[in-house]
Amino acid sequence: MKKQPKPQKLSPQQREELLTVLEARFKKHISRHQGIVWAKVLARLEADADKLWSLSEMERTGGEPDVVGHDKKTGEYIFFDCAPQTPGDRVSLCYDDEALAARKEHKPKGSALGMAAALGVELLTEEQYFELQKLGEFDTKRSSWIKTPVELRKLGGALYCDRRYGRVFVGYNGAESYYSGRGFRGSLRS
Repeated sequence: MKKQPKPQKLSPQQREELLTVLEARFKKHISRHQGIVWAKVLARLEADADKLWSLSEMERTGGEPDVVGHDKKTGEYIFFDCAPQTPGDRVSLCYDDEALAARKEHKPKGSALGMAAALGVELLTEEQYFELQKLGEFDTKRSSWIKTPVELRKLGGALYCDRRYGRVFVGYNGAESYYSGRGFRGSLRS
């Protein structure tokens, strides 16, 4: 079972500052969320303190979260990390805690799945990563671990994506590998 982060609370000032940053980003990048109204996003966010805390953690670690979609069935708004490069405070991580435990020497500071769980977010899937790349050019200098299918992970591998030469690539490494330029992007539904 997935470990859930301990819910955290933002102070009223932190909450106001975060909402101001999110609204400014929403207005600056309107092409990412055509037809979505900020007032409706704001109403959902104000009703869910845990999601606000996770968004503040995405922001704190350099993710620059922004609305990228709306699930009409659930009413949830979908946020992705939209920083130009995978967030700098989330690099040098192996894929998951199993891979972290398996490393005997030169252990990284943590794992992408472990940190994502602590932030209360999910890693982008391959499909979500390709959707993100339709909104701009991301990860032209870094790469991001993506959610890896169970059957591939059981074989010891994990997937990552990046953009090079005007194209989006999906690559693989051993799940225990880590690089200074590889981190992860998160997604959050609120």
